[in-house]
Amino acid sequence: MFPSMLMSTSMPRQSAASQGLRARAARLLPVLLAALVAALLPVLFPASAASAQSTGTVPAPRLIQQNGHYALLVEGKPFLVLGGQINNSSAWPATMPDVWPLMASIHANTVEAPVYWEQMEPKPGVFDFSNVDMLVHQARAHQMHLVLLWFGTWKNGEDHYVPEWVKRNPAKYPRVIDERGEPIQVLTANSEANLDADRTAFVALMHHLAQIDRDTHTVILVQVENESGSIGAVRDHSPQANQEFDGPVPQAVLAAMHKSPGSWRQVFGFAADEYFQAYSVARYINTIAAAGKKEFNIPMYCNVWLQYPRGYQIRGYLLPGFDYPSGGPVQSNIAIWKAVAPSIDMLGPDLYSSDRGFERTVMDTYHRADNPLWIPETGTGDAFSGEFWEALGRGAIGFSPFGTDQTGWTFQPGDFPHALAANYALIAPIDQEVAQLNLEGRVQTAVEELGTAEETLHFGKWDAFVGFGTHQPDGEAHAPGTAHHDGHALVAQIGPDDFLVTGTNCRVTFLLAPGQAGHLQILSAEQGSYDGTNWKPQRILNGDQTDRGINFGTGIQYVQVHLGTY
Repeated sequence: MFPSMLMSTSMPRQSAASQGLRARAARLLPVLLAALVAALLPVLFPASAASAQSTGTVPAPRLIQQNGHYALLVEGKPFLVLGGQINNSSAWPATMPDVWPLMASIHANTVEAPVYWEQMEPKPGVFDFSNVDMLVHQARAHQMHLVLLWFGTWKNGEDHYVPEWVKRNPAKYPRVIDERGEPIQVLTANSEANLDADRTAFVALMHHLAQIDRDTHTVILVQVENESGSIGAVRDHSPQANQEFDGPVPQAVLAAMHKSPGSWRQVFGFAADEYFQAYSVARYINTIAAAGKKEFNIPMYCNVWLQYPRGYQIRGYLLPGFDYPSGGPVQSNIAIWKAVAPSIDMLGPDLYSSDRGFERTVMDTYHRADNPLWIPETGTGDAFSGEFWEALGRGAIGFSPFGTDQTGWTFQPGDFPHALAANYALIAPIDQEVAQLNLEGRVQTAVEELGTAEETLHFGKWDAFVGFGTHQPDGEAHAPGTAHHDGHALVAQIGPDDFLVTGTNCRVTFLLAPGQAGHLQILSAEQGSYDGTNWKPQRILNGDQTDRGINFGTGIQYVQVHLGTY
């Protein structure tokens, strides 16, 4: 299966290839040993394993809501996912050694990794969980949590990861039929055979996870499919799909879209095909997720290939099925998905944009009373750095750029995304506090962008004025900004008059909000750090460090400020 691992090492000539093989084997050995130990422990010490299973000391991950704000509870406490999604073809024993060094270098606490249907079920009903076991054991060995991505019926709006026995039997496992009557490379969601095959495999996966992870909960989220919907057609035009399309719109969809009864075309007109596809895909995925949760009930989500403001357009509309997968949980389909797929806990946008305005619009669209904000995919480039802070300021439960390994597809060995690493390095020491404060709705962020070097955050009685750039002038001059427009600040209100502040290349100055009586004074400004959840002061700032605001450069600095008036 893995030729690079099966080659002989006793060849007389030491070529560059064989030297590379030896280097990789050296890197693999500790990982394989850790996995072997984890696998043998229950066999060697069955009593201890039975005891661990009976105690169940680690509670299952779950999502909670408080006054419109969300948190993902991991080990019973709010958890902020500082994640990284590895490349599509990197979840193999031969390539995982190229994942962990980069994950460590960016200060991540969670890795997102695919589970491939084609690998897991090579023959109908025959399951191979070796890759799943490897991922779970290696994540534990590296003290990270794991998000598993089920690459089943859909991957990027097509069927690339379905097993060969499905691909070779289109009569039993039918494809979507396009408007011309031609099959495309997408399994139809209007087929019981397709649904039963995917559901059976996913149930087997979740059953296995329950066996190996019920008491440890290394796996904290499961993504059901990947960027679902169809690329190549707006909807399925098979006889079965056409019959359902000509029938009445289900009541759940009518209620969600505030429509009166009728056929799909009668109710939705021009948008009927896409809405029908959204209903079909959401129903299909909900059935799969519900069956999986009966085996192992942990939070599940779907990621979204978005409707972007670009591409070929007709009459102002982006083309579903061509500019994005038709029927996925895109912006215009959220209401249908929420009504039809209640077993999916979150819809998370794959936000590959460095346009701050579009980022904010998408985040506000997906941050709903019935949907936590979660960014499961985005870019690793420096241009996406500000997106992290925009998400934090909107209460996101986590953030996870794509391509975080050193397999050569995104990064070469030794290279890593520097801006992402700096973001995570700043937040990782206070991630638990940020997660808790976001649940309480106490966190705001300021993000520099071109043409905007200043921003004011409002906290009732108090304002926090943020100016970007170092060596800022005194008096009435404006902040200079930074050369690459990459300044950011996080201000959290930890009490009525108390704040936790951090940032990069910025100055934070507290002011009394307009109309408030008296004059502001800083009663104390402590620089310090957190030991767990306990604040540990290191020094008191005053004089030059506070007279004109609190300055943050490129280092890691946290300040607690206590304000008052006179």
